[in-house]
Amino acid sequence: MGGSVLAVSLSERHTFSKQNRERVHLVKGLGVEGDAHFGATVKHRSRVAQNPNQPNLRQVHLLQAELFEQLKERFLIKPGEMGENITTTGVDLLGLPVDTVLTIGPTVKIQLTGLRNPCAQIDQFQPGLMKAVLDKDQDGNLIRKAGVMAIVLAGGSICPGDSIQIQLPEKPFKPLERV
Repeated sequence: MGGSVLAVSLSERHTFSKQNRERVHLVKGLGVEGDAHFGATVKHRSRVAQNPNQPNLRQVHLLQAELFEQLKERFLIKPGEMGENITTTGVDLLGLPVDTVLTIGPTVKIQLTGLRNPCAQIDQFQPGLMKAVLDKDQDGNLIRKAGVMAIVLAGGSICPGDSIQIQLPEKPFKPLERV
């Protein structure tokens, strides 16, 4: 059970989109080396304003490439453009529970912490995209499709083509929620 890495991206500044790279290096407990969100404490600007000492549960942003396919009739989106560090293929990221561990390539292990909550910048990137990445289930609960967030358990370098193996946590599973 697993998939693969389609693209890896980072941005040294707090920009909406990230630039694709040949490889990125992940550091245990800190995130993607050289990325603006790298660090043990939160780096997301709105969260820093609330409490700069809270732990960084958003060290790595992953997004499923299958979303691009779902949106292709209205939006042209390329890997990295929605701010993700790792664009995946063949993994139902949104269907995984909290604390799932993904092994990427030979050494990297990351643990899912929750869902990315898209902000207004997404509509500045492409008007109407916010509505397209939010949905409601049959009970009226909000569904966020803009990827998942994770922390780094074991570091190393990853590049496009690396395999992704999935290790589910012990039951009972907790569904991903906004982090």
